[in-house]
Order: sequence, then C-alpha cells, then structure tokens
Amino acid sequence: MKIHEYQGKEILRQFGVPVPRGIPAFTVQEAVEAAQKLGGPVWVVKAQIHAGGRGKGGGVKVAKTIDDVKRIAGEILGMQLKTHQTGPEGQKVRRLYIEDGADIQKEYYVSIVTDRATQKLAFIASSEGGMDIEEVAHSTPEKIVTEFIDPLTGLGEEQATKIANGIGLPAESTAQAVDIFQKLYKCYMDTDASLVEINPLNRDSKNNLIALDAKFNFDANALFRHPEIVAYRDLDEEDPAEVEASKFDLAYISLDGNIGCLVNGAGLAMATMDTIKLFGGEPANFLDVGGGATAEKVTEAFKIMLKNENVKGILVNIFGGIMKCDTIASGVITACKAVNLSVPLVVRMKGTNDELGKKMLADSGLPIISADTMAEAATAIVAAVK
Repeated sequence: MKIHEYQGKEILRQFGVPVPRGIPAFTVQEAVEAAQKLGGPVWVVKAQIHAGGRGKGGGVKVAKTIDDVKRIAGEILGMQLKTHQTGPEGQKVRRLYIEDGADIQKEYYVSIVTDRATQKLAFIASSEGGMDIEEVAHSTPEKIVTEFIDPLTGLGEEQATKIANGIGLPAESTAQAVDIFQKLYKCYMDTDASLVEINPLNRDSKNNLIALDAKFNFDANALFRHPEIVAYRDLDEEDPAEVEASKFDLAYISLDGNIGCLVNGAGLAMATMDTIKLFGGEPANFLDVGGGATAEKVTEAFKIMLKNENVKGILVNIFGGIMKCDTIASGVITACKAVNLSVPLVVRMKGTNDELGKKMLADSGLPIISADTMAEAATAIVAAVK
C-alpha cells in the first residue's frame, strides 16, 4: 500500500523527523487559504499522486505571491500528470500540498528497504539527492552508500555516523543526521513499512537538515495492525479492478496481456503466468482466489477479468488441496452462466475430487476446454486466443 507525500510527512513528524510546514488542499480555494495560513513569503505547490518524478512532469512549482498560488493550483489540479512512474497515460491530480519554501543548500537521498537476501534492512543513502537519483544509481553507483542493519540490534549511533560520513555531510550536521536516521529506522519498523524514502533530505545554509519529500510503501499483510495507516488509502490512485478484487479477498494485479488467469495459490499463479509466456502467450492478470474460494468469489473473479477489454481467453488452473475441485467447478459453471462467457475458457484441475470436477464441467453443456497438464492448458488457451 502506498500513501501521499503529505501523509508520509505526517508520519515522519510523529516520529520526530523534521519536515516543512504544509497543508493539503483539494480545491484552488483551499490552496489559497493554505498559503495564507502558512504566511509565505514563498510556497511550493505540489501535486499529490502515488508516483515519483512529479517535478519533471510539471507537478511541483514555486509560488512567490498568493496570485501565483492560485494560478499554479488551477493549472495542476485536474491535470493528467505524466512521470516515468505513471506510464504514458499519466495520473489525474486530485490533491495538492501547499508547503513552506525551503532554503536549499545541498540535497541528499536516504531510504530504508527490506533486503531479503541478507534478511536485514538496507539503509541506502547518497550525496546526490533530488530528481535524478535513478540516473545517479545507473551512471555513478559509487556515490550510493548501502549499510545493512540487523533488525535484532537496530541502527546504532556508530552505523548511523558511518552513513552520514559516507554521503559527505559536514561535521556540523552529523549529530542531527544520526538522530534523523535512527528516527527513520524506528518509523520504518513501527509502521511495518516496506519502503521509506526521503528524496531530497535538504541541508540549508545553517547546516540544518529537513525532509523535503516523503515516500512510504507498507506491507499489506501487516495493515491489520495499523488502522490509522489504512485510513490514508486513496482508492483514486489504485487500479479500479484491483480495488474491486480486494472487496472479495481476491489477490489481483492487472497486466498487459490477453489471457486471463484464475488460480488458487500465489506460487501456482506465478507458475501459470510463466507457462503461458513459455508457450507464446501473454497473461492479462495475476489472480489468486486463495484456498477458500466460493462460487461467489469465482463469479466475481470472472467479472473482474472480463472488465478488461484486452482479455480474449481465460485459463483456470486449480490444485485441489484445501480447495476441492468440485467446488471450483461449481463456481466456474455458475460464473460462466452469470457473465454469459463469450471468450474461450480452458480449465485444468488436479487434486481433491478432480474427476468429479471434470465431470461437472463436461456435463454442464458449456464450451469449456479441459486439460490435464499445465503444458496442455497453456497450449490450448494460446491456440484458442489466436
């Protein structure tokens, strides 16, 4: 789960990380009122979308008068903001953040992510913060410092100081940097984040540090512990099909292909998509119905897949362990009738009650193609959509 910059800064503020004063706005009038309340003399008007690169796309602009704030807010609100992270269609701007202008002397980059390979947390920092951090990583990787933090011991003063020195912070800023890095680590751990990023972390002319941006991703599996973070969710920033799927506890992610996939189990779903690719097809989605799929859930899964106009065929791949194959067969039959299925459907079943499930499909009178192996199923659906 992602949140907006202004929401991320609210969290940072709670953990004692310094951030500029700012006020979110949903209309041009609210933007003007926010600027008046902050008092200036300089404001930054920022588009709030779940994507980076907003500045390059024209979504972050400096205003020096209230009239500037009004004009810029009118230009950014409602625009289709295109960045390297939104794709060519862009993302509509529905929220703004009006923030105090900053005395920018030098910009740094800091972030924390979970590193599965070492089973530690990677604290990544660079002396080259700002809009082109991806280019820095590509062209001058030596300017990026990575420290691995053992979650059993946490981020100590010595390691935090090493990071500060590694990115060239002056001595006058080191103590504050160590404090910020340790608070950022605590924030990461306490909120069950999977990414916390400050880009840029600004050093002003007096060597004070302040977070000028905030990006958070959270582990969706831990959100039950954080209703206050769930409250930050902005459904307008998410794929409508994925939002709909979440209502029925379906794990669904849209992709660019034309073969819809309905599978039980995340691992099998990944293997199914790989097999489709292997036999020359392109999956249109990842869809895991889980171990307790009902006829209703399968029907909803079909509806969600078929809302994608690119879907020209569907592959159902079920391993009947906890989930019995006859239950899935019943769901597939119900779903086919409910949505008046008009695209080819291939079903492959193995496991508990698979023979009964196959018989139910065969007796349904529906034009369902049955397959015994994943290779047969993939071959059949690829041929059917072509």
